[in-house]
This record gives sequence, C-alpha cells and structure tokens, in this order.
Amino acid sequence: MERKKSKNRKRRLLILLIALFFTTIMFTTTTYAWFTANKTVTVSKLTVNVAAQNGIQISADGTNWKSIVQTEDLKGVKANTYSGAMNTNQIPESMEPVSTVGTIDSDGHMEMFYGTVGSNAGGDYILTATKETDTSGTTGRYIVFDLFFKVNAATDLFLTTNSGVTTTDTTDTGIKNASRVGFVILGNTDAGSSLTAIQSLAGSGASTPKYIWEPNYDVHTAASVAHAHDTYGETTTVGPDAAAVPYAGVKAAIADTANVLVQTSSALEYTTRNSDYFATVTPNYQTKDSFSANQQIFSLQKGVTKVRIYMWIEGQDVDCQNAASGGTISYDLQITTPETTNP
Repeated sequence: MERKKSKNRKRRLLILLIALFFTTIMFTTTTYAWFTANKTVTVSKLTVNVAAQNGIQISADGTNWKSIVQTEDLKGVKANTYSGAMNTNQIPESMEPVSTVGTIDSDGHMEMFYGTVGSNAGGDYILTATKETDTSGTTGRYIVFDLFFKVNAATDLFLTTNSGVTTTDTTDTGIKNASRVGFVILGNTDAGSSLTAIQSLAGSGASTPKYIWEPNYDVHTAASVAHAHDTYGETTTVGPDAAAVPYAGVKAAIADTANVLVQTSSALEYTTRNSDYFATVTPNYQTKDSFSANQQIFSLQKGVTKVRIYMWIEGQDVDCQNAASGGTISYDLQITTPETTNP
C-alpha cells in the first residue's frame, strides 16, 4: 500500500514538472513587446550630419559651429565647453525599449518610461513601467543629446533621404522598425547672445514644441505581423508599403497592482481601458523604409535655436518583440534647408 502511494506521489510530481516545463517554454517563446527575453539592442553607429546650406550652422555646445556633428563631438562637450546640469547628452552603446507620448516636463525633457513584462496571480502577462531620467554619459536605455542651430533668417528644415534607422545585421530582426526620433525645441535667442544664455535655453514645460518621427513605418517582419495580430489584434503585412500601425504610448508610471494586461483586443484599447497610463500617439512625421523625397520637419527662427533630440526603441510598437531583440541598428540624421535654395 505504501509502495502504491509513493508511486502515485512520484507520478503527480512528474506531471507537475512537465507542466512547469511547458509553462516555462510558453513564457520564453511568447512574442510580447518589451523584450521578455531581456535582451538589448546595440547601437553600432550614430551619425548626425547637417548640410550647411542657406547659412545654416550646427554646434554641439552653442559656440563651436560646423557643418557636421559626430558622436565624439556629443560625448566630448561635457568636459569642455558645455558642462553643468543643462548638458544631459546620453549616448549609450546599447538600448532597451522605452515608451513615451511626448510629454515635456518643466526642465525640457521628454518623459520616457521603461516597461517590463511580468505575470499576475492568474498567470496573465502584465506591464509595469517606471519613469526614466536623462543622465549624461554612456549609460542609459535611449539616446538623447542637444544640438544648436544658427541661421541668418527664418528657415524650414528637411530630413534628407539619407536619414533613417538601418541595421548592420546579416539578418534583419526588424527592430529598426520600432525606432523613433523626437525633436524638442527648447528655445531661440539672438546669435549675439552670451554662451550662458544660449546653453540655458530650457523650453517652457508642456507648451514646449516637440515632434516625433517614425522611420520605416511601412515594413514589418513575419514575427512582427504575428505579434501585431496576437497581442494587439492589429492586422498588417510584411511590406513594403504596409499601412502604419496605430499604437498607444505610456504616459505615466504603472505599478504591478494596476494589473495592466499586455494583451488587448486592439492597440488603442489601452487608451480606453487604461487611460490613466496610456494615450494614442500620432507621429508628426512618418517615412518609409526607403523614401525618395526630402521630408519637411520643423522651422527655425532667425538666430540660435536649441533642440534636444531623442532616439529610442518604442516598446509599444508591434515591431518590438522578442524575435527582434538583440539586433544592431544605426541612426543617421541629415538635415538640410529647402531644395529650392540649394546651390
């Protein structure tokens, strides 16, 4: 009798172990946003290239003007000509997904939230999020840096067709399609103003002009298409020329007690079911994986304008899923004046 009970206990233990095994497998292969696989994205190249046409000049510190600013310029100004609390150039070598709706705080920073996927007592996948802080140096989950523009007259700006987010991987994981770039216009002053006045431009809180650019909106991998359907209830195609997929960004910190489910019947359900934490994001500019005409963006006033630029992986994008994690991407930003004024 005792032998039979022991045999039954062993059988139940085996069943539990098998169930645990399959639960683990399901968790590690499910393609939810925010990288449940806990991998990062490597930034192989950051190129900021501004064409010096129609009197436009660019600077990393507001005093040394040139036509091309490179990664080392952005990293080097902290210890030299752009030090202090106003400089929060954050240039990490790897990135993790964050999310934003583009809210600008009182210090001129775009509010970013880092999300993680866990599970509740019922086994459902839930999202928690904490607010990030821009810090100077080579650490951080996203890129942010300041640029200063000087023009002799009011000027419209354009992204050239050399701008975009690309991958250097042999196999494209699709993570480049979840990338975003944000421009925050922190203020303008006369070209003859003091360096302190130029560098101290800090915006005006919520009324600060800001713009979000979504590159590669028209292409997705097969894994991203499945993710869009299974997690958000959205239908799209691999592309090219697929329609842009709507999404809701994170606008506030989310505690695990909020029990915010990752899976929804649609991406925009977040804004109705969890309006305290999410809001619909409509990018100001969207470009295809390959675009043939320069994209008009914002305008500059005469004098010196300070612009804070963000580059991030949008965790709420359908292309941000486990199969895309661990990829390598490059950011190229080339800005010019209207084509009609080119020499």
